[in-house]
Parts: sequence; C-alpha cells; structure tokens
Amino acid sequence: MTGPDSSKPAGQGQSRTSSPPSSLPTQPIDGKYRVLRELAQDGHVRLFEVQAAEGVTRQVAWFDVVSPADRQQFHAYRTALRSINPAGLTDVVARPGAYYAVWQPVTGAPLQEVAAQPTKRQETIDAVEALGRKLADSGFALTDADVVLHGDQPEVAYLRPVPARTPEEIAALNAGVLSGLRGGRVKQKRERRPGAWLGWLTFVPGLLFLGGAGWLGAKAAQIYLNPPVGEVASVTSRPAQEAAKALTSKGFRVEYTYGESGTLPVGAVIRQEPEGGTNLPIGRQVILTVNKPTPLIVPKLEDMTLQQAEGPLKDSALKLGKVIKVDGTVSKTPEGRIVAQIPPAGASTQRNQPVQVMVSTGVRGEETFIIDLRGLTFDQAREWARAAGLVVTDVTRQPSDKTENTVLSQEPAPWATVAVGSKVKLVIASVKYTPPSTPAEPLPIPPPYVPPPPPEPVTPPSQTPAQTVPQTQEQPSTPTPSPTPEQTAPDTGTTAPQTAPAQDTPPPAVDTTPRQVNLRYTFPADLPAGTYSITVQDASGEREIMPGVGAEQVAGRLAQAPLTVQGNAVFIIRRNGAEYTRVAAQ
Repeated sequence: MTGPDSSKPAGQGQSRTSSPPSSLPTQPIDGKYRVLRELAQDGHVRLFEVQAAEGVTRQVAWFDVVSPADRQQFHAYRTALRSINPAGLTDVVARPGAYYAVWQPVTGAPLQEVAAQPTKRQETIDAVEALGRKLADSGFALTDADVVLHGDQPEVAYLRPVPARTPEEIAALNAGVLSGLRGGRVKQKRERRPGAWLGWLTFVPGLLFLGGAGWLGAKAAQIYLNPPVGEVASVTSRPAQEAAKALTSKGFRVEYTYGESGTLPVGAVIRQEPEGGTNLPIGRQVILTVNKPTPLIVPKLEDMTLQQAEGPLKDSALKLGKVIKVDGTVSKTPEGRIVAQIPPAGASTQRNQPVQVMVSTGVRGEETFIIDLRGLTFDQAREWARAAGLVVTDVTRQPSDKTENTVLSQEPAPWATVAVGSKVKLVIASVKYTPPSTPAEPLPIPPPYVPPPPPEPVTPPSQTPAQTVPQTQEQPSTPTPSPTPEQTAPDTGTTAPQTAPAQDTPPPAVDTTPRQVNLRYTFPADLPAGTYSITVQDASGEREIMPGVGAEQVAGRLAQAPLTVQGNAVFIIRRNGAEYTRVAAQ
C-alpha cells in the first residue's frame, strides 16, 4: 500500500526542498481533519498527515494562498487532478481561506520496483507510456507522480504540485523514467497469426462439400469471411442512453467509460471509439465516454454579499442561480447578505450547476402608525406624532379658510404602518388674504394740531385790615327762623346687641398644579362598531385629544400619548358620544 511518499516527498528520483517545520495548526483543517504531524513543506505547499472524522489516516496537501499567482497555480493543479483522476485523490477543496487536496493510500507495486525487475511485460510499458502522455497533457511528468501498478495498469497514488513545466522538460523527464522501465528483458505481446483461423475456415467448406453440404459451406464462408458492415453513427454530445439506443439499433455493441467535460451536460457522450462515419462490421463494440465529473462540494455562501459569493462559486466551478429577496428580521441578517442557499453548504453537486440564494432585504425596526391628524392644531398633531415615535420635520403653510395652524394634510397617510423614527410632513392652514373688491377711498386728512392755551396762574387772597364802611340807611331786618329740634326716639333704656355678619366657609382648594401624564390604552381586537374618541378630564375641564374615528381603524391598536394636565386627570373613551370606558392616567 502506498500514497504520498513521506520518506521521499519528491518521489521518483527527485529531492524536494524542505523548509524548517513551522507550527502545526491547532484546529482541525476545515473542521474535518485533525493534524498529526507535518511531513514536508515546499514553498507555499505543506504536506500533513491527518486523521479524518471516521478515524482513518489521510494526507492533506495544504496550499498557503496569499497572492493571485498562488491561487492561479492551485486552480491549474486542481484542473489537472480532475483530468487525470488519480486513484489516491479523495477530495479537492477550493474556497477563500481553504485550498487543499486530500489523499488516501493506494495498494499496488510502486513503479520503481517494477522498473527494477529483470523482466517486464510490453503491456506494462505501453500502459505507463500512455499514462505519461496523459500527465504531459496536463503539464506534469511521470516524475511528479507516485505511480503504482495493479497488474499491467498504472495508477496515480499522489501528484505533487510543481511549477509549470515546458513540453521539452516533460519529455526529458519522461524519457528518463521510460528508459529505466525498458531496461532488461521485455516480454513481447503474444499475437495470433492472421491466417491460422482462416485455414480452418477454408477447410470446413471442403468437408461440408465433401459431405454434400456445399450450399451451407458457401453460406458459412460468406458469413465468416465477409461479415456485413455498417456505418457507425455519430453520437457525441447526445445523452448516453439515446446514443446507445442509436448504435444498438444498427447491430453494434456498446460499452461505457467515464470522463469529464466542462462544456457538456452530465450524462452526455464526450467522445466515441470508433468515430462517427466509420465502417465497422456488425456486432463490433463501440466505446462511449460519458461525462461524469467528480462531484463538487457546494461552498458556504451564507452571510456573504452577492459580489463576495462570486469567488467561491467560481472556485468550485459553479454559477449563481436565482436570487430571491427575503426579510432578514427573523435571522437578524443585514441588508444585502445571503440568508440561505440551495443546495446547502457541503452538499454534492456537479460542475456548472446553479446555486440559488436568498438575500436579506434588511432588518425591520419597530413599527408604529399615526392617526388622522387633519383638523387638529399643529401643537396637537406634533404631540400625537411624538407619542407614536415619529418626528415632525417638515411644515408647510397653505392659505385656507380653516382656523390658522389647523392641519390640512399629512404624510404618511393616516393609519399607515411605518418604522419608528420616521419623518412626518404636515401642511397647516394660514390666514387667507382676500384683497378688497373695490379700491378704498382716501382717508380725510386730520386738521393740524393746535396746542391748548396754558392755564392762568391763581393768586391766593391776601389778608388786609378791615375798612370802615359808612353806614347807609338801615334796612329792616328779617327775623331768622329758629331751628326745629330733631326728633329722637324715646330712650327705652336697653341697647340692641351688635352681631357680626356670618362669613361663608371657603371650598377646599383644587389642585391645579401642571404635571405630565401618559395615555396608554390598547383597543380590544373585537371592538364593537362605532365612532370612538378620546378626551382628557382634569382640573381645567374636559378637552378632546383624539377626534372620532371608526372602530375598524383602532381595533387591536395601541393608543399612547404624553399630555400636560392640571391636577388629577382621567381619560374617557367614548363610543358614538357615550362613555365607553375610562383609563387612569399613568
């Protein structure tokens, strides 16, 4: 049993440059292969002995891809592996951060041991030469592979990644291997003489003729010596089942072999031997090579953007299929990221198959709604917007017959569901100016202002000595009536008590201190039909805070708003004007 030669990493006759061993990976490679030891390192390729999940030992050729040139070299190596189809290869992985090939041991005699034998079979030499041509077509020489033989058939147990070789270099390396294989005694193929069986057939008709069966002898000679010939149909690119039916219907036998083509669908005929149009005796065998590529592993695309997913898909020879937009709220997936994929990551698929993905439209925030603000004042509308978690950002005035600052229209529309924090635009009424129908007459010019005269000064009378006035003729004097004595009530000897007027007891003081309260009420889902409004009652009286709306618009919804009230307050919900329920202020 042999695999990648850890004792001689370079294989047949070459020595490989080994770098000082670096630290081993602490985590399993790709979560599947636990590293046991490092066998060799050549440039950016490290060969590890690993233990697979099922407990078997494998070897992993790990590529440290750090540049586009490294990535291109790995893809060329992977293409060669798919073309050669080594018996020791179990898996090839190519995705960002993981580029490696997994190898398993292969039983058989190493090519070096067969070449050292004194006698070789010509069939073995021919098969090794054919393998050398197959390797050369992919840019590799026989010295780049660990070759083992099962009988006369060589198989590749391991293929070392090497820099690109020229055809001349490959031919020189292959010549060295083949010259050693041809050394010693070569046992030639045993070939049957062409005329041996013809002599017997010519003798049979004679016996039959001698026995009186000349007609049968002639017929037999015609069948065996001149069999019917038919033209082989060209069936390349056709489905294998359809191609086989077309050939067997003409009398040919069909045998399948498998190959790989990146341009044809799975199950199509890649080539045929002999080619279409060849004349072949009826009953001969036609070999069809059917496209059966090595299964590919679907890479993980989740949490990537579509642009990021192109790289892994291209590395895996797959293509992007249908893109479906889905809500990413449940999975918390940001907008533009892949939520899921079909087929899932790790599934087996074939080359050029599409991978369908679902892309997130983003994570929706908390949603809310806003009532019909039309007819409310601007201050009321702003409070309702704040209560709903929205922000009034744009206010436009429009001349209207409505009361100034009355809301005329709003955006978003009433009862529309929007995200919390969304903007609200309002159009409010302004005083409409109407010019007079007829021009006004000019106002009369007022008379000029004339100040009033200043007041004359008042001189107080001065005290002067009394002057003697000569007496004139004495006038008769008129008697002066004596005053009538006032009538008084008789004194009864008692005094009425004086009582102070009674004072009214003042009513208890009403608390009118302004305070902030919150309305929070969820309308029942089975709300009876009708028109519902909300008012607040406090020390200042009642005022409506939500105009009447239909039951279908508020059923099952939450009404909340902060309000400034005076003293104790309670919210009254009315249905068709009658009290429906009361809600305590919070």
